[in-house]
Amino acid sequence: MREVVHQAAPPHSSRGIRHWLRKLHLWLGVSLGTVYALIALSGSVLALQGPLLRTLHPEMSAHTLPTPAQEATVLERIAREWSPRGLRSADLPVTELPVWQLYFNGGVRRYLDPANGELLLTRTPGNDALLALRDWHTHLLAGHAGETWLGVIGWFSLFMLVSGVVLWWPGRGRFLAHLKPHAQPPVRRWLSWHRSFGALSLPVVLLVTLTGTLMCYHAGTRQALHDLFGDAPEAPQPATISLRQGPIDWTAVLAAARQALPGATLGRLTFPDARDGRVTLRARVPGEWNPTGRSIIWIDPYDARVLGTSDATRADTGVQVNNAIYPVHAGTTGPLWHALVIVSGLLPPFFLVTGFLFWRARTKRRG
Repeated sequence: MREVVHQAAPPHSSRGIRHWLRKLHLWLGVSLGTVYALIALSGSVLALQGPLLRTLHPEMSAHTLPTPAQEATVLERIAREWSPRGLRSADLPVTELPVWQLYFNGGVRRYLDPANGELLLTRTPGNDALLALRDWHTHLLAGHAGETWLGVIGWFSLFMLVSGVVLWWPGRGRFLAHLKPHAQPPVRRWLSWHRSFGALSLPVVLLVTLTGTLMCYHAGTRQALHDLFGDAPEAPQPATISLRQGPIDWTAVLAAARQALPGATLGRLTFPDARDGRVTLRARVPGEWNPTGRSIIWIDPYDARVLGTSDATRADTGVQVNNAIYPVHAGTTGPLWHALVIVSGLLPPFFLVTGFLFWRARTKRRG
């Protein structure tokens, strides 16, 4: 009788996994990687939007901060002239931009003289390159649907970053050798540059990409962090009040707001409307990273009475982590991190170019 020898199936090979991971990394890189590179590049430009705005419109900086009396006069004018025309909120003048900045639907922004409220400039995504770039970076020029797709691209981009390091990861004792860039031959040059810079920059690029992706899921991210850190239930906001006709003493309103959170810088003000008669102010308490601040003051404007406050620096851990996502992504936590964020936006285009050049050089060599 012939003996039948059954050969055991070869064990699952890590080389096979790496082969398919390499192919997936390649094809994601040349497809979604192109969009990712353009999004990242626009982020580097937007990290400089403050200086760019002042450079493009130097007249915006040629003002002094308003006095309390001037603030009250301009606020009364804004409420009268702009609130009925779709005004969403207004930023008070600050040293970096000493003019009133008004926000409207559709991404429209208007800038007013700090002393008298005269219109200085109107910017829209249709006439302003920076606002158009911001719309691309945050919504892919496609509104809410674009933000949804941006989140999907973000997760695939995170996969590309992690898979690239997995493919690069050296064996024991070869870490430094794998970081060395090479000049020749072309195949080795482009591959070594692509992998070495990718491995070295991974912590920064990964964090900036992750925070940008999480910002596409505002409510979900907030709830997940709340559950992760076991935060206590958030205190309810003060009850809304009815809109009333009659003058508002804006000097008293701002004075009450500044007394409510001593040392805070008042940032963004939301005016009373038919749904809510309160005045809501965002404020930046010392220690906050967000340039506008995440602390909030609610005021009854008709008697300048503070209804409630929320100090962001005293919030639970999950809330504070959630509040840090935007500043980390935008680079507003300090000069060093700001510089790293700008550089991180230049790296995905670099990875795209070097990855393509490596693929082309290898194809030519094989051909």
